[in-house]
Amino acid sequence: IDGILINAGAFTHTSISLRDAFLATKIPFVEVHLSNIYSREAFRHHSYLADCAIGVVLGFGAFSYELALKGLIAHLERV
Repeated sequence: IDGILINAGAFTHTSISLRDAFLATKIPFVEVHLSNIYSREAFRHHSYLADCAIGVVLGFGAFSYELALKGLIAHLERV
């Protein structure tokens, strides 16, 4: 596995163990959200993953996945 796209849903805001797993594997990943988490409830404004991710894409609906994949591929090509 060269890279990961992850939409962790509510685990984004609650799971330290998921964060620890990403840090342990050292596999580059992009955090993806369909909605703009900053336009939602305040508790969704914090991500346990964002500072470990190579990027975060949010708010573009299903197109968020395509944008995230393009960003991940560009990152992998530079490495």
